[in-house]
Amino acid sequence: MQRRNFLQKLVLAASSIGVAAVPYATARLLAPAEASSLSNHLRPPGALNDENEFVKSCIGCGLCGEICPPKCIDFDKRQGGDGVNGPFINPEKKACILCMKCTEICPTDALTEVPREKVKMGIAQIDRAACYPWVDRGVCGACVAVCPLGKNAIGFKFANMYRPYVKEEGCVGCGMCVEICPHPSLPIRIVEPGEGSVTKHTI
Repeated sequence: MQRRNFLQKLVLAASSIGVAAVPYATARLLAPAEASSLSNHLRPPGALNDENEFVKSCIGCGLCGEICPPKCIDFDKRQGGDGVNGPFINPEKKACILCMKCTEICPTDALTEVPREKVKMGIAQIDRAACYPWVDRGVCGACVAVCPLGKNAIGFKFANMYRPYVKEEGCVGCGMCVEICPHPSLPIRIVEPGEGSVTKHTI
């Protein structure tokens, strides 16, 4: 009888622990995914190119956000599944300065150390139908002045010295130009490299 009672209590205890763990084990799976665009959801520099592989490799430790000097790295709260707590950068709020400290501290292969010139977060794309200098609404040049890669990534069009253009072979998509742009509609944004550096409009 005593042995039976002991076994019953043991089974009850194990069941209680299992039930108590369910919310924690399923929390990431139950969090619904939210749609996001690349322009305000950039992965940190050095991130794996394959998004699925990045999500699998990232353990959500938050070290990259802790060490980031400008505190530009935020974390997904409700991306669904393993995407919860994944790091991202919204350059409209705070852009990456390419210090590369996040790649040095990452304990997994999610972020790997690469020269900042080889980073591929995206590419800056300018909407010439809204950019102040391109529509003759004033002198600016803030995006050119702030770029951490300088003339290798962005410059002024010849004979139109304040009209910026992005050099696709040099831009890495850090988003500094987006953060500093004074235009309220942000005519510069980060897109996939294949989309080009100039916004295309359809009539």
